[in-house]
Amino acid sequence: MNDYLNLLPDADKKEILARRQIHHKQITSQKKGVLRYSLPWQSIKHIHAQHLEMANDKVIIGHPDEIDNKDRDLIHQAMTTFMPWRKGPYQVFGIDIDAEWQSFRKWNRLKGELPDLKDKVIADIGASNGYYMFRMAAHNPKAVVGFEPYLHHWFTFQSLNTMAGLTNLHQELFGVEDMGLFPNSFDVVFLMGVLYHRISPLECLKEVKKAMKKGGTLIVESQAIPGKEPVALFPAGRYAKVPGTYFVPTGACLANWLARAGFSDIKIFCQHPMSSKEQRRTPWMTFESYADFIDPNNENLTVEGYPAPIRVFVKAVA
Repeated sequence: MNDYLNLLPDADKKEILARRQIHHKQITSQKKGVLRYSLPWQSIKHIHAQHLEMANDKVIIGHPDEIDNKDRDLIHQAMTTFMPWRKGPYQVFGIDIDAEWQSFRKWNRLKGELPDLKDKVIADIGASNGYYMFRMAAHNPKAVVGFEPYLHHWFTFQSLNTMAGLTNLHQELFGVEDMGLFPNSFDVVFLMGVLYHRISPLECLKEVKKAMKKGGTLIVESQAIPGKEPVALFPAGRYAKVPGTYFVPTGACLANWLARAGFSDIKIFCQHPMSSKEQRRTPWMTFESYADFIDPNNENLTVEGYPAPIRVFVKAVA
């Protein structure tokens, strides 16, 4: 394995390796909930793509003519097992996977603000199935480390990258709370779709900053509420039907959090309303989505009566 830890002299390697031992026991467990994802991964490990496209909206892994019908059936069965697909789109050996999120829209909004990613060590926190990691890979980084604590998403990424064969992409069963294992490690950190799920967003940002090299770039993308005042909504229960949502800030509030966490050169570079054009049900994600989270009689309110969400992008320097 091309271990990215060799690139991080200050990382707590002893503890990271100890955690990997624990995670190895998890992913090799014979429990049904694990085998549900591990067996599909094992079934396609022999398949390796000759063709990759990562610079465009759809991440393409392999051409249809690279495999026979038997392997195509194995891939389709595996990809179906990994439903629901939240991030995408992908095309895997000709199989189109239309994910819930049109994730390229988010990437297109931020790519004009990207720092130079070539030869950089990058963290993608809350990496999910790795869509943004693959998009980053098009810029030839030295390493991208995805922090993804959920087995479902971890196995999905492993399956995709087993076929893609990118040795500079790595994913760990870590969450943002594990950033303390990586002091002074990352040139660039992407923190997208995470902050409003943290009980203490300010402490979260402080931990992220400690994991960054001085002068490194942080890209934050967050669910937010409209408004110019530096305030945050704290819902009584769920927000837009989503549990585990705590502080939903305005853009100004998010900028203040970053400043109080010690970041500088803070720039809000995009704010936009959410819509069903970007997040919606598909054959690959058949559960409730954005349209179900919004008051059917007032698109400016959630079903709970809170302001409907927008998304805010901020760039800052550690």
